[in-house]
Amino acid sequence: MIKNIIKKEELLKIKSIDADIYDKHIIEELIDTLRFNSSHCVGMAANMIGYQKNIIVFYDNNKINIMVNPKIIFKSGEYKAMEGCLSLEGLRPAIRYKNIKVSYLDENFNKKTKQFKDFTAQIIEHEIDHLFGIII
Repeated sequence: MIKNIIKKEELLKIKSIDADIYDKHIIEELIDTLRFNSSHCVGMAANMIGYQKNIIVFYDNNKINIMVNPKIIFKSGEYKAMEGCLSLEGLRPAIRYKNIKVSYLDENFNKKTKQFKDFTAQIIEHEIDHLFGIII
């Protein structure tokens, strides 16, 4: 189901909580909503569609990836970026890292750890910020 995008900053600033197996429906709603907005959006966090749960989805090589309860466990190569967001107007500055390592659960709640770099790392960092209520 395609959901409306939350644009109220006071809602986006609420820190999310860990997801569990009962939150699987949120994954499907995130995927549907990301696909619907894919012409101008490359990633989405659950709080952007009204759920305060630690779930993100994002495109990497034209494939949608899912991360449940993601945590950045390593980062290097700090740089300054200008980012847009489906929930916000305009571009805003952000500090990002060229290389990150993330621990997360996949859509079947299997534990994974994976490294990401460059633009994909930036997308993941942006979406994880959403989970912490951090607005660029």
